[in-house]
Amino acid sequence: MLQFVLTPAAGKRLIGKALAAHPAVQAASRSATLVIIAGTTNGYVAEEILLGLGQADGFSKKRFFRGIVLSPGRTTEEGRLPNESSFPGDVVIVNGIWQKGKTIFDVVDELKEGDIILKGANSLDLVQRQAAILIGHPRGGTTISILQAAVGKRVRLILPVGLEKRVPGDLIELAARMNAPGSSGFRMLPVPGEVFTEIEAIRLLTGAKAELVAGGGVGGAEGAVWLALRGSEEQMEKAEELMREVSGEKGFEM
Repeated sequence: MLQFVLTPAAGKRLIGKALAAHPAVQAASRSATLVIIAGTTNGYVAEEILLGLGQADGFSKKRFFRGIVLSPGRTTEEGRLPNESSFPGDVVIVNGIWQKGKTIFDVVDELKEGDIILKGANSLDLVQRQAAILIGHPRGGTTISILQAAVGKRVRLILPVGLEKRVPGDLIELAARMNAPGSSGFRMLPVPGEVFTEIEAIRLLTGAKAELVAGGGVGGAEGAVWLALRGSEEQMEKAEELMREVSGEKGFEM
């Protein structure tokens, strides 16, 4: 058994590398439609996938979000794009070509079985393998659109989400309380999709099995997770190399 510490930024990079190597994602990016919904984790995912396609020029993960959570003391306005014209769009790839400026709303009606949507999440129930998304838009934002495709057309939905977003409790019950009349703040919507964390990323890239054993830290390790890995000697060698590769990832910068 080997143990590694992953910061949230390193975890995002790891998830990005793994999804870029995911066979189904690769297939969709080359011969179907792949939609990467804007978000901080998906910024790393989009960067890795576009690099693999040789189309990363012009992409920046710094503003690849519609809204983000900031530390106390920083204003909400800092975490939002100043206007619609400055939003670069989601990353929509059709038959291997990045459709610059397109969003999920432009293509949702055209999506079909065989296509894939990647959408980040805010809450993670590791026990039930479920994820939920915070909702700020009064009409449900992108989440409602992706559900139209995932539920209505059986478009595959994968949810890249870091282990630092784990929460205890039943997400459906939590959502019911957050969405109840009289409540304030964000709403929440649990979504039916494939949860993809650092654990799945490690297994896909190395074959090793990882489990969460501890978390937290200071001096840049705030929100970090401690993972214990098990596997063959070859798998452990791959894992060590992979951890060295992602461990130096700097924190997300806007």
